[in-house]
Amino acid sequence: MGVDLGSLVMPERIEFKDLENKIVAIDAFNTIYQFLSIIRQRDGTPLLDSKGNITSHLSGLFYRTLKLLEYGIKPVYVFDGKPPSWKEGTIKTRIETKEDAKKKWEDALKQGNLDEARKYAQATSTLTPEMVDESKQLLDAMGVPHVQAISEGEAEAAYLTIEGKTDCAASQDYDSLLFGAPVLIRNLTVSGRRKLPGRDRYAEVYVERINLKNSLENLGISREQLVWIGLLVGTDFNDGVKGIGPKKGLKLVKECKSLKEVHAKSKSEEDIELWRNIEQFFMIPDVNDAEIAFREINRGKVIEILCEKHEFSENRVEHAINNFVQQRKEKIGQEKLGKWF
Repeated sequence: MGVDLGSLVMPERIEFKDLENKIVAIDAFNTIYQFLSIIRQRDGTPLLDSKGNITSHLSGLFYRTLKLLEYGIKPVYVFDGKPPSWKEGTIKTRIETKEDAKKKWEDALKQGNLDEARKYAQATSTLTPEMVDESKQLLDAMGVPHVQAISEGEAEAAYLTIEGKTDCAASQDYDSLLFGAPVLIRNLTVSGRRKLPGRDRYAEVYVERINLKNSLENLGISREQLVWIGLLVGTDFNDGVKGIGPKKGLKLVKECKSLKEVHAKSKSEEDIELWRNIEQFFMIPDVNDAEIAFREINRGKVIEILCEKHEFSENRVEHAINNFVQQRKEKIGQEKLGKWF
């Protein structure tokens, strides 16, 4: 979900080539959930091997990551750690939403309505610890680094970018900006032609770049005040104030000099201490000082994970790897290929 700041920030449409040679800290859970949602069969069933194991996440992770690498983009996947206690309500709501979607998916299948079935199926995606582990194993085999966050992956991705270890953070959610990510990239792993939910129409999804400093200057506020807007609108950690959206929230925080004043003027029914804790969490999150290193792809290990264990087409996997290696050779020269990793 994340916080609704889309109407306030300043997105800039960019191309993949604009991120060439950039190290991008990618919100892993956010991205893998996208793969689990999008990569499905006509009736909404996810990709499965013969043993019934879901493989949609591995397919998306392998092919999309290779595509980023071919563009010269260096991805670093950041995995969530333990969520803060304030997120329990959001997690519970998400579980209930998935259970409701599962029932509607089953009903739509019984009625033979495949479009409805697929729509509801996309909302049932669940990422298990086993799926997280094998995602990390695949990234290791591909030579792509991953970082384990203490808590929220977006907080760690923002920190890595602030520290200059990565050039930008990538997520669909705007929470990255509240955590202080200097540059946020959206639609990095879902760009392209996408079917609109519930409609027989398609839309083109473009990669977007949002510069935090420019957005704050344009709004005339500080990052702290941006966090206050998030609290008013609602985040993954609180419900927000009914009737207050981003623009009304912006007007209100500009009239106030403290979080306490914002809380009082908004007539929020949430505890001010909850707001203070969440503000502190966004402004000074717990993070890891991770080291990042790229390595060469381990062709044999990739084939073992995808083909031998999960029955991916070996020809197709080999072709994808060969295509990546060849493109990189042509672009930077064979003698420099090792230096890129």
